[in-house]
Amino acid sequence: MAAPLSDGDRRKQISVRGIAGLGDVAEVRKSFNRHLHFTLVKDRNVATPRDYYFALAHTVRDHLVGRWIRTQQHYYERDPKRIYYLSLEFYMGRTLQNTMVNLGLQNACDEAIYQLGLDLEELEEIEEDAGLGNGGLGRLAACFLDSMATLGLAAYGYGIRYEFGIFNQKIVDGWQVEEADDWLRYGNPWEKARPEYMLPVHFYGRVEHTPEGVKWIDTQVVLAMPYDTPVPGYKNNTVNTMRLWSAKAPNDFNLQEFNMGDYIEAVLDRNLAENISRVLYPNDNFFEGKELRLKQEYFVVAATLQDIIRRFKSSKFGCRDPVRTCFETFPDKVAIQLNDTHPALSIPELMRILVDVEKVDWDKAWEITKRTCAYTNHTVLPEALERWPVSMFEKLLPRHLEIIYALNQMHLDRVAALYPGDIDRLRRMSVIEEGDCKRINMAHLCVIGSHAVNGVARIHSDIVKNSVFKDFYELEPEKFQNKTNGITPRRWLLLCNPGLADIIAEKIGEGFITDLSQLKKLLEFIDNETFIRDVAKVKQENKLKFAAFLEEQYKVKINPMSMFDVQVKRIHEYKRQLLNCLHAITLYNRIRCNPSKSFVPRTIMIGGKAAPGYHMAKMIIKLITSIGEVINNDPYVGDKLKVLFLENYRVSLAEKVIPAADLSQQISTAGTEASGTGNMKFMVNGALTIGTMDGANVEMAEEAGEENLFIFGMRVEDVEALDRKGYNAREYYESLPELRQAIDQISSGFFSPQDPGCFKDVVNMLMYHDRFKVFADYEAYIKCQGQVDQLFTDPREWTRKVIRNIACSGKFSSDRTITEYAREIWGVEPSATAIPPPNLPRN
Repeated sequence: MAAPLSDGDRRKQISVRGIAGLGDVAEVRKSFNRHLHFTLVKDRNVATPRDYYFALAHTVRDHLVGRWIRTQQHYYERDPKRIYYLSLEFYMGRTLQNTMVNLGLQNACDEAIYQLGLDLEELEEIEEDAGLGNGGLGRLAACFLDSMATLGLAAYGYGIRYEFGIFNQKIVDGWQVEEADDWLRYGNPWEKARPEYMLPVHFYGRVEHTPEGVKWIDTQVVLAMPYDTPVPGYKNNTVNTMRLWSAKAPNDFNLQEFNMGDYIEAVLDRNLAENISRVLYPNDNFFEGKELRLKQEYFVVAATLQDIIRRFKSSKFGCRDPVRTCFETFPDKVAIQLNDTHPALSIPELMRILVDVEKVDWDKAWEITKRTCAYTNHTVLPEALERWPVSMFEKLLPRHLEIIYALNQMHLDRVAALYPGDIDRLRRMSVIEEGDCKRINMAHLCVIGSHAVNGVARIHSDIVKNSVFKDFYELEPEKFQNKTNGITPRRWLLLCNPGLADIIAEKIGEGFITDLSQLKKLLEFIDNETFIRDVAKVKQENKLKFAAFLEEQYKVKINPMSMFDVQVKRIHEYKRQLLNCLHAITLYNRIRCNPSKSFVPRTIMIGGKAAPGYHMAKMIIKLITSIGEVINNDPYVGDKLKVLFLENYRVSLAEKVIPAADLSQQISTAGTEASGTGNMKFMVNGALTIGTMDGANVEMAEEAGEENLFIFGMRVEDVEALDRKGYNAREYYESLPELRQAIDQISSGFFSPQDPGCFKDVVNMLMYHDRFKVFADYEAYIKCQGQVDQLFTDPREWTRKVIRNIACSGKFSSDRTITEYAREIWGVEPSATAIPPPNLPRN
């Protein structure tokens, strides 16, 4: 078994991370020492590892600044159509290594830091994750920013600078405990505050209809302070901007009311306004209709649209004055992409600005709005759809409510004209849902206010057209598109798996880094014994490294020769971590039953956060940890089986576990996972997939051949048929002895001897109201896992399948996804031409 490479050996390797020139190394050292001295005001006697991290971060950031300024100048002069990606989440993770990779600085920094007697990897570990997202939707936004910069698009990410990101997860006595994520505690070297672009955002107040037009008056004002973070493309000198807004109270906040009263109270009350950007809502695929969340959604939209319009008016002929007063050309210069319904208020807000402020005719304004906005749907789960009470809107955003009513009336008039007398269709298609509590259906608002609506994998887009928005699809089929998700190969291959990237580059060159479809060339090496050996060796090194990390962090010893069987994603019933649990228990029972039999050793790793208010998800975590407690301490089992819960799963942990995985579990009930992107990360990093025909798994199987994945279980049609027949969990419980044994063990307290009734809610759900039909797929899943075991005993065949999967993963680059958005939704063409670097004259 090969030991992990030493730092010295790593340095000697020819690597895709860029050869370090001697001049670069000297320059990096000099800059590092300068920042330690002048920026951090420390010398080597008192500097901490964190000081060294900040000195390096500032050194690397210096290399971005010239390119950043030049990129923005370039856009200002060329005046291209701008792309605005609006999202309430950007799950960025760490920035240092990604920046070094994209600027081709990694080896120079590695060498310079080594010469200074420090370890680059140790410094990288000090950086906090920017955890401004919950899961897939937020991480997708981050991958998209990387691809948009790499493709040379004039793109901007707009969101909220949450003071506290997704909570840190601690496991205490097997239960999830949340801790605030104070990620800005030590400062953020990557952001630049821009107080000169601070903008007012209005809330509450009332609407006055005057002869001069509509006025929204007596509002409360909160200021939006922008913080800019550079987004570098891969070695093309393009550096785009992610602009995140932070809420500030105006200096006169509350002092009007308090002029004779309590000045201290008034100043303390500034917190009320500033709470808007305090914390990320920790729900994934679940709508919680809180006023503070609606405020966040309007806050990002109102600030961003002012910024977009300012830039539209002034970016021409190098002139700072507003030169464009005519909005006819607005959709030719601006594209707004709504990442789910969270920024849906962009639609009525753009209408409000055009009609009330810029005095554009209503019908013209509506045409402009529709041509500008496009909407991406991310889920079909009904509990995730945003439906805001009208009463809340009436109070918080009275003018927007009027506009939404007017837009809905126009929309319903059109439907009524096309389908006379079809009252039920009007009810189904209305933006306003009638009932005890009248609600605004934000998805319907997005569909009527956008020129394009897309799902995020082919199967999901079909479900969107045939069920979720069926009526809307019949009305305007040309609006509906598919854009299968992708991941950035820079972070998810080059950065997290340099060993694999190197052996791929040796065989096919470095072109795959910006054109992942070139991985197809690896198909020629599927029977090449050297390559098979190299791929297996890289995987084994990654496993050893991750095993060492687990031992250091969690004091658990694992067998690095075992199969690393991994399911990492948010904890949710639809993702069916419970199915994985049932397999673990079944394996355990088989080992106990026949301890002398030879078993394929497995380390089952499950990780992910549960929303703090999601009781069942928290119970699932407790069940996983309890199963681990029993199995891992049973002497009969020994090295054959371990079950680990990976605490505090986040981007930086994903970068460690994914390259080490042998088996990737993607086992949601068919028709529930819109796409998934973890599935793609595992595929490109050389894990095999066990999964249902759901989300992007369908397209992965299509690309690699279904026989090269472990596909099992019901298809969407089977799930629908079972719904019609009626799902009866007890039938499966009665007829499958191993399933019954597992459920009885959970039920009887076998895994919770201290509290035998601990899991009664879980068992009750599985037996009597399981929307996601875990038992219906149990038998097929266990059988399929048997096939996984069998293949794993033949390392050569396993690795050949791995190579085929890697070779067929090219479609799942976010570069391909963004190219499709650019051409088919935004009407812009990606550019392969690099901007000249800062040390060369501008052309």
